[in-house]
Amino acid sequence: MAKKSMIAREHKRQVLVQKYAEKRKQLKLAIEGAQTIEGRAVFIKKLQELPRDSAAVRLHNRCLVTGRPRGFFRQFGLSRHVLREMAHEGLLPGVTKASW
Repeated sequence: MAKKSMIAREHKRQVLVQKYAEKRKQLKLAIEGAQTIEGRAVFIKKLQELPRDSAAVRLHNRCLVTGRPRGFFRQFGLSRHVLREMAHEGLLPGVTKASW
């Protein structure tokens, strides 16, 4: 299981991304639409003043059960270990072992 501090940090980033998503989107559109270099620089400066963790690029997918950052399956929101265990126990509807 991942450290609780890492899980909390990731959760904090998710909250910040949601909070500033609309503002970041507006600033990026303003940067694209700016007519002069000076005007563009003003909007870039405003974008840089936002919290660094409010950028969606800084998010990392984590398993909902264990918080594991690697081996993550987006379709289920689980890591490969938890996915395998839950599939064997029949807890994931429609998931079966392959046989051909």
